[in-house]
Amino acid sequence: MSRTNITKFQDIPNVGKAIEKNFILLGIKQPFELIGMDPYLLYKDLCNITGRRVDPCVIDVFISAVRYMEGGESKKWWEFTAERKENGY
Repeated sequence: MSRTNITKFQDIPNVGKAIEKNFILLGIKQPFELIGMDPYLLYKDLCNITGRRVDPCVIDVFISAVRYMEGGESKKWWEFTAERKENGY
């Protein structure tokens, strides 16, 4: 299922104003740009840009947003917590 017609970050499940600001801070201008991105690399980049360790739950939201934009089903962000922890975060 193509989601390239989504033009607002907050139209992606789990994405609110704070996560939208993070995407913009990361230089992502349009939701379709999330397709093919690595959520863990986005998190590392966000930590580097902000100069602090961001709450790792943000990774869960990044995973959910990327997967959704790639055509995955809408899931609550916390459904990705186990995957994040398996990857050492």
